[in-house]
Amino acid sequence: MNRLPRSHLTIATFSHAGLAGKKNEDRFAVACYAGASGKAVFFGALSDGIGGHRAGEVAAEIAVNDIVRVVSRSDGTDPLAIMEAGIQSASQAIASRSASHKDEAGMGATCACLWIEGDRLYGAYVGDSRIYLIREEKIQRLTVDHTWVQEAIDSGSLAPEQARHHPNAHVLRRHLGSGELPEVDLRLHFRGRESDEQARSNQGARLSPGDIVLMCTDGLTDMIWDDEILRLITTRNALTSAAEDLVARANERGGHDNITVVLVGVPRLTPAASRKKKGFLQELLRR
Repeated sequence: MNRLPRSHLTIATFSHAGLAGKKNEDRFAVACYAGASGKAVFFGALSDGIGGHRAGEVAAEIAVNDIVRVVSRSDGTDPLAIMEAGIQSASQAIASRSASHKDEAGMGATCACLWIEGDRLYGAYVGDSRIYLIREEKIQRLTVDHTWVQEAIDSGSLAPEQARHHPNAHVLRRHLGSGELPEVDLRLHFRGRESDEQARSNQGARLSPGDIVLMCTDGLTDMIWDDEILRLITTRNALTSAAEDLVARANERGGHDNITVVLVGVPRLTPAASRKKKGFLQELLRR
């Protein structure tokens, strides 16, 4: 796909190492392309590294770079297949690097990918990095954590309020860099209780003007509850200040981990602005 100089959406990003003295092992990338449909495509990839010393940051760097490479070289015709291929390619690359470098043995990474083509949303993920939708002053987590505690919650053996401080809170059931290719999760839960098939069919759902999509690592969600994330985002005048305030609040609570936030907003357009935007997109796509 051909890169575009600007996105048709509003984007704000912020990443911080946290306050625990750790290196920042989170990585992210955002880009805009001319899609196969003739519509602009926003793509974002986010990864949280796992491993000691520099291994975590190496794994996250490989994850983001490999995924973006696959997306950039694709024809853009099948977002889900492209993201799945990118994630599995990244997992293989991490596993190969881990096997050939003793000081990086056992490293891995989570990932979350967001593809918005025009106003159609697609997502793919592995691990416990999350994607949320903020719409009409409500927040909905679209993704499902691939963790021990999430499985315990789903089975009814653990209450959601017990999960955050459980000893197994960060035990991942699925990640990039393992010996076998991870199953890429393509479920998006817009209502929270859909079946797997229904959640899978939510791919390509339309976004509405005013919608905001949040991608984040667990350094944010370990420190801040969803309702507070909603309040911080919806009471700020700009996505940039919202991203900064989310990270600041996580650090105020202790900042025990790296924190990365990517916010993507669908502009609210007046009729005149809509005509102007249409002309802007046409100009972008001609380049």
